[in-house]
Amino acid sequence: MICLILAGGRGVRLWPESTEARPKQFCKFFGDKSMLEQTIDRTMAVGADTVMIVTSQDQAETVEQVVRSGNYDGVEVIGEPQGKNTAPAVGLAIARYFDSRPEDVIAVFPSDHFVSDVAAFRWVLDKAVKAAQAGYLVTIGIKPSYPETGYGYIQADSHDISGIAGVYRVKSFKEKPDSVTAEHYINSGGYFWNAGIFVGRIDVFAQEFARHLPEVYRFIEKGFGDYLASYDSLPEISIDYGIAEKSDRVAVVPGDFGWSDVGSWKALADLFEGDKDGNVLLGPDIIAVNAGNCLVKQNHRTVALLGVRDLVVVETPEVVMVCHKEEAQKVRILVDILSEMGKNHLL
Repeated sequence: MICLILAGGRGVRLWPESTEARPKQFCKFFGDKSMLEQTIDRTMAVGADTVMIVTSQDQAETVEQVVRSGNYDGVEVIGEPQGKNTAPAVGLAIARYFDSRPEDVIAVFPSDHFVSDVAAFRWVLDKAVKAAQAGYLVTIGIKPSYPETGYGYIQADSHDISGIAGVYRVKSFKEKPDSVTAEHYINSGGYFWNAGIFVGRIDVFAQEFARHLPEVYRFIEKGFGDYLASYDSLPEISIDYGIAEKSDRVAVVPGDFGWSDVGSWKALADLFEGDKDGNVLLGPDIIAVNAGNCLVKQNHRTVALLGVRDLVVVETPEVVMVCHKEEAQKVRILVDILSEMGKNHLL
């Protein structure tokens, strides 16, 4: 199996820990390894024989350093000439193996997601690979535990695919819902969070590019070198919009393996067990007195809390960011304001 890791994102909602110089995938929130390293480890654990990482040209050297320092032998790093969203990045891998490995299965993963139960993840992925070998493009849907409004949803058919238990045809992809709609999805059943993971054979991906994104496919069939050289001619579009939402060959495997996209500071806090007051204190030099339900990420300077609740406090050498937990999804507003002020060195 080929594993493609997409590692070109910014992770703006985790600013100021995640910056242009060190995006989210290079941050170490869970122990001594970055999120990218943990993702590479998962690909090895699920039996990948080939791993390709697609990133931006600006980040390619940093990714290569991660690969070298982690002794990830044989991992290929490709720097995109420019960011074009996920469909061209997936097309890059399809072009790479279009002639040499057309019937091999490729699994596409974001570089910056969290998985707590790798054994359960592998079990779900094995089922997805089986469906992919049968000619389906397969996505993994996360069983929702609450009515989240920050994720897209996948609506599955009520009957599984003949001969492949636990795999369902996709009825539709749903945009991020409002709270009422999200509640409806949870109560109705048959809806899953979209984790952005896709699995399919190289030739099946190529056929779907030919059907739905012919402007990408014409460069795929010319080969990897021509594809890379023609990158500025490719459309900027996600694999979800470009192919998954249009294809009639998409199936979903529901999974429950402790997944999170770690898409905000609140989402990060939810992955840790707090202290007796509900505080998640990430750092060795934090004082919290009469404080409750706070997240603190401390790196260099001492952080002291007194008599506050429901705050996110992130301390870096350049910036201290404080916000209410319920506003944590809106950190991008601060990034935009600082950019308008010309303070790009903080971003």
